[in-house]
Amino acid sequence: MIAGILLAAAIVLPLVPQLYSFDAPRLGGMPFFYWYQLLWVPISAALSGIAYWLVTTEDRRRRREARVGTAGYEGGERP
Repeated sequence: MIAGILLAAAIVLPLVPQLYSFDAPRLGGMPFFYWYQLLWVPISAALSGIAYWLVTTEDRRRRREARVGTAGYEGGERP
């Protein structure tokens, strides 16, 4: 769920023009609407990386629990 929220933020926030349709403040002569969009490139990469880490960590935890839960039973079935 948290991974989905992170990915949704990375997708939706750069697509809302009301957040960045301004000329000022300028950064290095670039209007705000340019550097705001460019700033989202590393932010989106970081959010995607965190979401990937969360999903893989949860998957490993669930697989480990499934192995422990069926350990010791013939063919992996419980009596």
